[in-house]
Amino acid sequence: MRSNEPPLKKARIHSGGMNQSQLRGIGEPGVVSSAEFKHDPTVDEREVAHFAAMAAEWWDPSGKMRMLHKFNPVRLSYIKQTLCRQFHRDDTRLDALSGLRILDIGCGAGLLTEPLARLGAHVVGADPSESNIAVARLHAEQQSLAIDYRSTTLATLAEQKERFDVVLAMEVVEHVADVSLFIEQCGSVLNPAGAMIVATINRTLKSFALAIIGAEYVLRWLPRGTHHWHKFITPNELAAVLERRSLNVIDDTGVVYDLFSDNWLLSSDMDVNYMMTARQQQQAG
Repeated sequence: MRSNEPPLKKARIHSGGMNQSQLRGIGEPGVVSSAEFKHDPTVDEREVAHFAAMAAEWWDPSGKMRMLHKFNPVRLSYIKQTLCRQFHRDDTRLDALSGLRILDIGCGAGLLTEPLARLGAHVVGADPSESNIAVARLHAEQQSLAIDYRSTTLATLAEQKERFDVVLAMEVVEHVADVSLFIEQCGSVLNPAGAMIVATINRTLKSFALAIIGAEYVLRWLPRGTHHWHKFITPNELAAVLERRSLNVIDDTGVVYDLFSDNWLLSSDMDVNYMMTARQQQQAG
């Protein structure tokens, strides 16, 4: 990533909160689209309910999602730079992702979906939680953004023969019930030569100390119970799953939190947070 990269200004990440009066009428907190759970064995109902219960707080930059707001700029920058390289786009353009159809699976209330739409992409934001999708739709409407939000699952999208140039699974893999099947489903909705980007957490003693003990119990950056160490996946394990599903890993990077700048930065250190990009093997160059 170039040091003079200005993606944040261009992407116009909006992190304004929403008051309770704005949230009236979207349903009870924690409402999930349970009808599709049995249809998609990758969905972990407990995980969905955990995040659905915080639906009204997604857009509060000082609330329970504070660190996700802090994490958003570095992951958006990585996504933009990576996709511009892979799809031969000019990364200096305001509409650098124009024409790309992107699936943001497990989109929550749209913290990443919205800036991707501002970069010109046609984004489908999918989440099994009806509460999250209701908040996402309301916030997008307030920002005058036309985003295709759906309370649905990957299995349903695959059955409907939906296809995308890009599938994003950002902070999702560590919450699904079956990683291998989830990756297979992601590959099934990718166009030929399509790209998949995953952001997740490594399964190391360091990640247990920092991502769970530190983040949830000591610093209280995240609600307790947000992560489960046994569901973390190592980069080698993730790469092996992707390869078995005909997805060729073309890039990876670590992401670290810099205490002094209070920012997340790309790094060669993949011991805790990392991102990985893969493409369909038959089209890999």
